[in-house]
Amino acid sequence: GARGRRRSAMAAASAGNHLSSSSSSSAAANKPFNFSPDSPPQLHLSPDQLRHCTDALRAFKDKLQTPQEIHKEFRSLQSNRTRVLDMKSSCSVALDSVNYSKNRYTNILPSHLVGHNHIELIASDDRNRVVLNPCNDYRASARGYINASFIETSSSGSISRFIATQGPLPHTFEDFWEMIIQYRCPVIVVLTRLVDNHNVLNCMDFKTVKCGDYFQTEDVHREFGNICIATKWISSTDTNLILRHMEVNYKESEEPPLSVLHIQYPGWPDQGVPKNTHSVREILKRTYNVPPTLGPIVVHCSAGIGRTGTYCTIHNTIQRVLVGDMSALDLVKTVTLFRSQRMGMVQTAEQYRFCYEAIVDELEDLISESTRQMVI
Repeated sequence: GARGRRRSAMAAASAGNHLSSSSSSSAAANKPFNFSPDSPPQLHLSPDQLRHCTDALRAFKDKLQTPQEIHKEFRSLQSNRTRVLDMKSSCSVALDSVNYSKNRYTNILPSHLVGHNHIELIASDDRNRVVLNPCNDYRASARGYINASFIETSSSGSISRFIATQGPLPHTFEDFWEMIIQYRCPVIVVLTRLVDNHNVLNCMDFKTVKCGDYFQTEDVHREFGNICIATKWISSTDTNLILRHMEVNYKESEEPPLSVLHIQYPGWPDQGVPKNTHSVREILKRTYNVPPTLGPIVVHCSAGIGRTGTYCTIHNTIQRVLVGDMSALDLVKTVTLFRSQRMGMVQTAEQYRFCYEAIVDELEDLISESTRQMVI
Protein backbone atom coordinates (compact mmCIF):
# COMPACT_ATOMS: atom_id res chain seq x y z
CA GLY A 1 0.00 0.00 0.00
CA ALA A 2 0.91 3.64 0.17
CA ARG A 3 1.98 3.40 3.82
CA GLY A 4 5.72 3.83 4.24
CA ARG A 5 6.26 4.52 0.52
CA ARG A 6 8.71 7.40 0.22
CA ARG A 7 11.26 8.93 -2.06
CA SER A 8 14.81 8.53 -0.83
CA ALA A 9 15.47 12.06 -2.01
CA MET A 10 12.96 13.43 0.49
CA ALA A 11 15.63 15.16 2.53
CA ALA A 12 14.06 18.49 1.58
CA ALA A 13 10.59 19.70 2.40
CA SER A 14 8.61 21.80 -0.01
CA ALA A 15 9.86 25.37 -0.31
CA GLY A 16 6.67 26.71 1.22
CA ASN A 17 6.99 24.78 4.49
CA HIS A 18 8.08 26.80 7.51
CA LEU A 19 11.63 25.96 8.51
CA SER A 20 11.87 23.51 5.64
CA SER A 21 14.99 21.46 5.24
CA SER A 22 15.67 23.37 2.06
CA SER A 23 16.87 26.15 4.35
CA SER A 24 19.70 23.86 5.44
CA SER A 25 20.50 22.30 2.09
CA SER A 26 23.89 23.92 1.78
CA ALA A 27 27.04 21.82 1.69
CA ALA A 28 27.74 22.76 5.29
CA ALA A 29 24.34 21.50 6.42
CA ASN A 30 24.75 18.19 4.62
CA LYS A 31 28.22 17.56 6.00
CA PRO A 32 28.06 15.01 8.85
CA PHE A 33 28.70 16.56 12.26
CA ASN A 34 31.29 14.81 14.40
CA PHE A 35 29.65 14.04 17.75
CA SER A 36 31.95 12.90 20.54
CA PRO A 37 31.24 11.24 23.91
CA ASP A 38 34.13 13.25 25.40
CA SER A 39 33.52 16.29 27.57
CA PRO A 40 32.49 19.24 25.41
CA PRO A 41 35.08 21.98 24.85
CA GLN A 42 34.69 25.20 26.80
CA LEU A 43 33.44 28.27 25.00
CA HIS A 44 36.02 31.00 24.49
CA LEU A 45 34.16 34.26 25.09
CA SER A 46 35.09 37.39 23.18
CA PRO A 47 35.38 40.64 25.19
CA ASP A 48 31.92 41.64 23.93
CA GLN A 49 30.42 38.30 24.95
CA LEU A 50 32.02 38.56 28.38
CA ARG A 51 30.47 42.01 28.82
CA HIS A 52 27.04 40.77 27.67
CA CYS A 53 27.20 37.81 30.06
CA THR A 54 28.27 40.03 32.97
CA ASP A 55 25.45 42.52 32.37
CA ALA A 56 22.88 39.72 32.01
CA LEU A 57 24.13 37.93 35.11
CA ARG A 58 23.70 41.07 37.19
CA ALA A 59 20.10 41.48 36.01
CA PHE A 60 19.11 37.84 36.49
CA LYS A 61 20.73 37.63 39.95
CA ASP A 62 18.88 40.76 41.02
CA LYS A 63 15.63 39.09 39.97
CA LEU A 64 16.46 35.93 41.94
CA GLN A 65 16.84 38.12 45.03
CA THR A 66 13.17 39.06 44.67
CA PRO A 67 11.29 35.76 44.40
CA GLN A 68 7.97 37.60 44.76
CA GLU A 69 8.70 39.32 41.43
CA ILE A 70 9.32 35.96 39.74
CA HIS A 71 6.01 34.63 41.10
CA LYS A 72 4.29 37.79 39.92
CA GLU A 73 5.71 37.27 36.42
CA PHE A 74 4.46 33.70 36.30
CA ARG A 75 1.01 34.73 37.51
CA SER A 76 0.83 37.25 34.67
CA LEU A 77 1.79 34.51 32.22
CA GLN A 78 -0.94 32.26 33.58
CA SER A 79 -3.58 34.98 33.44
CA ASN A 80 -2.87 35.52 29.75
CA ARG A 81 -2.48 31.88 28.75
CA THR A 82 -4.51 30.34 25.96
CA ARG A 83 -7.54 28.44 27.24
CA VAL A 84 -8.13 24.87 26.12
CA LEU A 85 -11.40 25.71 24.36
CA ASP A 86 -9.72 28.53 22.42
CA MET A 87 -6.82 26.26 21.57
CA LYS A 88 -9.07 23.51 20.25
CA SER A 89 -10.81 25.94 17.93
CA SER A 90 -7.50 26.39 16.09
CA CYS A 91 -6.50 22.72 16.02
CA SER A 92 -8.77 21.29 13.36
CA VAL A 93 -5.99 19.17 11.83
CA ALA A 94 -4.95 17.71 15.19
CA LEU A 95 -8.54 16.91 16.10
CA ASP A 96 -9.46 15.34 12.76
CA SER A 97 -10.62 11.76 13.24
CA VAL A 98 -7.66 10.37 11.28
CA ASN A 99 -5.18 12.20 13.55
CA TYR A 100 -6.84 12.10 16.97
CA SER A 101 -5.08 8.90 18.08
CA LYS A 102 -1.69 10.40 17.22
CA ASN A 103 -1.93 12.69 20.26
CA ARG A 104 -0.58 11.41 23.57
CA TYR A 105 -2.66 14.01 25.43
CA THR A 106 -5.71 15.38 23.64
CA ASN A 107 -5.48 18.74 25.45
CA ILE A 108 -1.88 19.36 24.25
CA LEU A 109 -2.09 19.99 20.53
CA PRO A 110 -0.09 21.92 17.93
CA SER A 111 -2.12 24.81 16.65
CA HIS A 112 -1.95 27.72 14.25
CA LEU A 113 -1.83 30.41 16.96
CA VAL A 114 -0.07 33.73 16.54
CA GLY A 115 -0.23 36.83 18.68
CA HIS A 116 -0.47 36.75 22.45
CA ASN A 117 -3.86 38.19 23.38
CA HIS A 118 -5.98 36.96 20.52
CA ILE A 119 -6.55 33.90 18.40
CA GLU A 120 -5.79 33.92 14.69
CA LEU A 121 -6.25 30.83 12.60
CA ILE A 122 -3.67 30.32 9.87
CA ALA A 123 -4.95 27.42 7.85
CA SER A 124 -2.92 28.13 4.75
CA ASP A 125 0.68 27.84 5.92
CA ASP A 126 0.46 25.99 9.27
CA ARG A 127 2.98 28.42 10.69
CA ASN A 128 3.87 26.50 13.87
CA ARG A 129 2.65 22.98 13.17
CA VAL A 130 5.35 20.66 11.84
CA VAL A 131 4.12 19.20 8.56
CA LEU A 132 5.41 15.88 7.25
CA ASN A 133 5.82 15.73 3.51
CA PRO A 134 4.58 13.33 2.05
CA CYS A 135 3.76 11.47 5.21
CA ASN A 136 3.34 7.98 6.56
CA ASP A 137 -0.44 8.44 6.71
CA TYR A 138 -1.57 8.61 3.08
CA ARG A 139 -5.11 9.80 3.87
CA ALA A 140 -5.56 13.34 2.53
CA SER A 141 -7.22 14.63 5.69
CA ALA A 142 -4.14 13.68 7.74
CA ARG A 143 -2.34 16.64 6.13
CA GLY A 144 1.13 15.48 7.23
CA TYR A 145 0.14 15.61 10.90
CA ILE A 146 2.48 15.03 13.84
CA ASN A 147 2.05 16.48 17.33
CA ALA A 148 5.02 18.83 17.07
CA SER A 149 5.52 22.59 16.91
CA PHE A 150 8.25 24.90 15.68
CA ILE A 151 9.66 27.12 18.44
CA GLU A 152 11.87 30.12 17.73
CA THR A 153 12.51 33.74 18.69
CA SER A 154 14.67 34.76 15.74
CA SER A 155 15.48 33.84 12.18
CA SER A 156 19.14 34.56 12.95
CA GLY A 157 21.51 31.77 11.97
CA SER A 158 23.23 32.12 15.34
CA ILE A 159 20.20 31.14 17.45
CA SER A 160 18.97 27.54 17.63
CA ARG A 161 15.50 26.72 16.40
CA PHE A 162 13.54 24.01 18.16
CA ILE A 163 10.87 21.47 17.43
CA ALA A 164 8.89 20.84 20.63
CA THR A 165 7.03 17.55 20.52
CA GLN A 166 5.39 14.88 22.64
CA GLY A 167 6.98 11.60 23.65
CA PRO A 168 6.35 9.44 20.57
CA LEU A 169 3.64 6.76 20.64
CA PRO A 170 4.33 3.31 19.13
CA HIS A 171 2.17 4.09 16.09
CA THR A 172 3.95 7.43 15.54
CA PHE A 173 7.57 6.18 15.77
CA GLU A 174 7.93 6.22 11.99
CA ASP A 175 6.42 9.70 11.79
CA PHE A 176 8.91 10.92 14.41
CA TRP A 177 11.95 9.62 12.52
CA GLU A 178 10.44 10.94 9.28
CA MET A 179 10.45 14.37 10.90
CA ILE A 180 14.09 13.99 11.95
CA ILE A 181 15.16 13.15 8.39
CA GLN A 182 12.95 15.67 6.65
CA TYR A 183 14.03 18.62 8.77
CA ARG A 184 17.64 17.42 9.17
CA CYS A 185 17.53 17.55 12.97
CA PRO A 186 21.05 17.07 14.41
CA VAL A 187 20.10 16.75 18.10
CA ILE A 188 17.24 15.15 20.04
CA VAL A 189 16.91 16.21 23.70
CA VAL A 190 14.78 13.84 25.82
CA LEU A 191 13.72 15.14 29.23
CA THR A 192 11.78 12.15 30.54
CA ARG A 193 12.13 8.51 31.37
CA LEU A 194 10.07 6.06 29.35
CA VAL A 195 8.02 4.88 32.34
CA ASP A 196 7.27 6.65 35.62
CA ASN A 197 6.81 4.53 38.75
CA HIS A 198 4.22 5.81 41.21
CA ASN A 199 3.51 4.72 44.76
CA VAL A 200 -0.08 5.12 45.92
CA LEU A 201 -0.66 5.27 49.68
CA ASN A 202 2.55 3.28 50.14
CA CYS A 203 0.68 0.10 49.36
CA MET A 204 0.52 -0.29 45.62
CA ASP A 205 2.69 0.67 42.67
CA PHE A 206 1.59 1.45 39.17
CA LYS A 207 3.45 2.57 36.10
CA THR A 208 2.64 5.31 33.66
CA VAL A 209 4.14 5.22 30.19
CA LYS A 210 5.51 8.69 29.45
CA CYS A 211 7.22 7.98 26.15
CA GLY A 212 7.47 5.06 23.76
CA ASP A 213 10.81 3.35 23.14
CA TYR A 214 11.61 4.72 19.71
CA PHE A 215 15.41 4.87 20.08
CA GLN A 216 16.97 1.96 21.98
CA THR A 217 18.80 -0.38 19.58
CA GLU A 218 20.38 -3.24 21.48
CA ASP A 219 20.71 -5.09 18.17
CA VAL A 220 22.51 -3.77 15.11
CA HIS A 221 19.61 -1.61 13.98
CA ARG A 222 15.84 -1.09 14.13
CA GLU A 223 13.39 -0.47 11.33
CA PHE A 224 10.24 1.62 11.31
CA GLY A 225 8.46 1.19 7.98
CA ASN A 226 10.87 2.52 5.38
CA ILE A 227 13.24 4.05 7.97
CA CYS A 228 16.24 2.38 9.57
CA ILE A 229 18.08 3.61 12.69
CA ALA A 230 21.37 2.44 14.18
CA THR A 231 23.34 3.36 17.29
CA LYS A 232 27.06 4.01 16.77
CA TRP A 233 27.93 4.46 20.45
CA ILE A 234 26.31 4.96 23.87
CA SER A 235 27.89 6.87 26.74
CA SER A 236 26.85 8.07 30.20
CA THR A 237 28.00 11.28 31.87
CA ASP A 238 28.70 12.19 35.48
CA THR A 239 25.59 14.37 35.32
CA ASN A 240 23.31 11.36 34.65
CA LEU A 241 22.81 11.98 30.96
CA ILE A 242 22.69 9.12 28.46
CA LEU A 243 24.28 10.04 25.13
CA ARG A 244 23.71 8.12 21.92
CA HIS A 245 25.23 8.81 18.53
CA MET A 246 22.63 7.54 16.10
CA GLU A 247 22.34 7.30 12.34
CA VAL A 248 19.01 7.37 10.53
CA ASN A 249 18.13 6.90 6.88
CA TYR A 250 15.59 5.53 4.46
CA LYS A 251 16.24 1.85 3.76
CA GLU A 252 16.59 2.28 0.02
CA SER A 253 18.50 5.58 0.14
CA GLU A 254 21.91 5.89 -1.46
CA GLU A 255 22.56 9.10 0.46
CA PRO A 256 24.75 9.08 3.60
CA PRO A 257 22.77 8.55 6.82
CA LEU A 258 21.89 11.52 9.00
CA SER A 259 23.99 11.72 12.19
CA VAL A 260 21.96 12.52 15.30
CA LEU A 261 23.09 13.15 18.88
CA HIS A 262 20.40 11.75 21.19
CA ILE A 263 20.65 13.16 24.74
CA GLN A 264 18.40 11.67 27.40
CA TYR A 265 17.99 13.10 30.90
CA PRO A 266 15.67 10.60 32.65
CA GLY A 267 16.06 12.24 36.06
CA TRP A 268 13.89 15.31 35.44
CA PRO A 269 10.57 14.69 37.26
CA ASP A 270 7.28 15.25 35.46
CA GLN A 271 5.83 18.73 36.20
CA GLY A 272 8.79 19.34 38.54
CA VAL A 273 12.41 20.47 38.43
CA PRO A 274 15.77 18.77 39.04
CA LYS A 275 17.55 19.20 42.38
CA ASN A 276 20.26 21.27 40.69
CA THR A 277 21.04 22.71 37.27
CA HIS A 278 24.11 20.60 36.41
CA SER A 279 22.48 18.08 34.07
CA VAL A 280 20.37 20.62 32.19
CA ARG A 281 23.42 22.82 31.64
CA GLU A 282 25.44 19.82 30.49
CA ILE A 283 22.89 19.35 27.70
CA LEU A 284 23.35 22.97 26.72
CA LYS A 285 27.16 22.68 26.75
CA ARG A 286 26.98 19.66 24.44
CA THR A 287 24.98 21.65 21.90
CA TYR A 288 27.04 24.88 21.95
CA ASN A 289 29.19 23.69 19.06
CA VAL A 290 26.34 22.32 16.93
CA PRO A 291 25.75 24.97 14.23
CA PRO A 292 22.11 26.18 14.31
CA THR A 293 22.17 26.09 10.50
CA LEU A 294 22.29 22.27 10.55
CA GLY A 295 18.62 22.08 11.48
CA PRO A 296 16.25 22.50 14.45
CA ILE A 297 16.96 20.83 17.79
CA VAL A 298 14.14 18.44 18.74
CA VAL A 299 13.13 18.64 22.41
CA HIS A 300 10.53 16.43 24.06
CA CYS A 301 9.38 15.21 27.43
CA SER A 302 6.02 13.47 27.67
CA ALA A 303 3.54 16.18 26.65
CA GLY A 304 6.22 18.42 25.14
CA ILE A 305 5.41 21.61 27.06
CA GLY A 306 6.60 21.74 30.70
CA ARG A 307 10.12 20.37 30.86
CA THR A 308 10.45 20.99 27.12
CA GLY A 309 9.46 24.65 27.43
CA THR A 310 11.78 25.12 30.40
CA TYR A 311 14.79 23.76 28.53
CA CYS A 312 14.03 25.78 25.40
CA THR A 313 13.79 28.96 27.48
CA ILE A 314 17.15 28.35 29.17
CA HIS A 315 18.93 27.41 25.94
CA ASN A 316 17.44 30.29 23.94
CA THR A 317 18.17 32.91 26.61
CA ILE A 318 21.85 31.98 26.95
CA GLN A 319 22.34 31.96 23.18
CA ARG A 320 20.73 35.37 22.76
CA VAL A 321 22.83 36.89 25.55
CA LEU A 322 25.97 35.57 23.84
CA VAL A 323 25.07 37.43 20.62
CA GLY A 324 24.23 40.61 22.51
CA ASP A 325 20.43 40.40 22.28
CA MET A 326 19.62 41.84 25.69
CA SER A 327 15.88 41.55 25.10
CA ALA A 328 16.57 37.99 26.31
CA LEU A 329 16.51 39.40 29.86
CA ASP A 330 12.70 39.52 29.59
CA LEU A 331 11.69 35.92 30.31
CA VAL A 332 8.01 36.84 30.34
CA LYS A 333 8.27 37.95 26.74
CA THR A 334 10.21 34.81 25.75
CA VAL A 335 7.78 32.40 27.40
CA THR A 336 4.80 34.33 26.03
CA LEU A 337 6.21 33.97 22.53
CA PHE A 338 6.88 30.26 23.04
CA ARG A 339 3.34 29.75 24.34
CA SER A 340 1.99 31.43 21.22
CA GLN A 341 3.81 28.72 19.25
CA ARG A 342 2.88 25.78 21.53
CA MET A 343 0.46 26.20 24.40
CA GLY A 344 1.57 25.60 27.99
CA MET A 345 5.31 25.98 27.47
CA VAL A 346 6.82 26.15 31.01
CA GLN A 347 4.00 24.64 33.04
CA THR A 348 4.66 25.55 36.68
CA ALA A 349 5.96 28.42 38.79
CA GLU A 350 8.70 26.08 39.97
CA GLN A 351 9.83 25.46 36.38
CA TYR A 352 9.75 29.19 35.66
CA ARG A 353 12.01 29.94 38.63
CA PHE A 354 14.29 27.08 37.55
CA CYS A 355 14.83 28.94 34.28
CA TYR A 356 16.28 31.85 36.22
CA GLU A 357 18.44 29.56 38.36
CA ALA A 358 19.89 27.63 35.41
CA ILE A 359 20.56 30.82 33.43
CA VAL A 360 22.39 32.40 36.40
CA ASP A 361 24.46 29.25 37.00
CA GLU A 362 25.44 28.98 33.34
CA LEU A 363 26.35 32.67 33.03
CA GLU A 364 28.50 32.39 36.17
CA ASP A 365 30.18 29.31 34.71
CA LEU A 366 30.87 31.00 31.36
CA ILE A 367 32.29 34.11 33.04
CA SER A 368 34.41 32.11 35.49
CA GLU A 369 35.90 29.91 32.77
CA SER A 370 36.55 32.87 30.51
CA THR A 371 38.31 34.77 33.31
CA ARG A 372 40.41 31.72 34.13
CA GLN A 373 41.50 31.41 30.49
CA MET A 374 42.57 35.05 30.44
CA VAL A 375 44.73 34.53 33.56
CA ILE A 376 46.37 31.50 31.97
